[in-house]
Amino acid sequence: MLSVFEKTAWAHAPETRLGGVTMTTASRPELLDLLARDQALVVAEGRRAPRTVFDANAQGLSLYACDPNFRAALQQADLVHADGGFLVTLSRYLGSARIQGRSCTTDMFTDIAAVAAEQGWSMYLLGATEPVNADCAAYLERTYPGLRIAGRHHGFFLSDGIDNVVADIERCAPDIIWVGLGKPIEQIVSIELARRVTATWLITCGGCFNYVVGGYPRAPRWMQHANLEWLHRLWCDPKRLGRRYLTTNPHALWLVAIDAMRTSSARRSA
Repeated sequence: MLSVFEKTAWAHAPETRLGGVTMTTASRPELLDLLARDQALVVAEGRRAPRTVFDANAQGLSLYACDPNFRAALQQADLVHADGGFLVTLSRYLGSARIQGRSCTTDMFTDIAAVAAEQGWSMYLLGATEPVNADCAAYLERTYPGLRIAGRHHGFFLSDGIDNVVADIERCAPDIIWVGLGKPIEQIVSIELARRVTATWLITCGGCFNYVVGGYPRAPRWMQHANLEWLHRLWCDPKRLGRRYLTTNPHALWLVAIDAMRTSSARRSA
């Protein structure tokens, strides 16, 4: 029998607000513990619609302000976590509460894969090109013996509709679904999937599959710890990421500052 705390842990995950977006302050280990508790609940009570877990970074805050479809999807998420170190830094000064640490999706991916191999959880990989998706699945099975990849599908399916993917996920019956289609598409697609499939968690992961197979390089550890990985990514791929970082980072900073001032003003008035 699960304790009251275990049954309510999800609902009581601490939160903060940045630029209008509500996100968890939980650390990466706490998120992993929350997943384990939720998986135990599913085992005890039966499969259900997956909880949606979306990542937030500066691009996400900018899109939230500008793209109504992305905003609607993010507002329906069960949990939003700080993938971007930029947001962790901002939360120290402008957030309603401080985020304990960056929960980088690529690190969460390997954390969860390791625990899944030990606990017998299965995963489904949705996204990237067919070669990258296949290589990622093969890497996980080599690196984490016992991990079961219940199924996988490349990310170039939208022109044909989502029905075939829904049918494949239901056939495979995974515990965890990873959706790596990039913002804002992956959030919008994830909300649709969550209405039509069963699992424990459905987690967006951007270009995570590419990082796992070495397609995208990670920053040195000191830059990761200093919340500067975005700067390393910009240096390595300025053509692809230059416009994004040079527009969305300042926009996100402005959004967070304005939201913090409005919140402070409202509190003083009250």
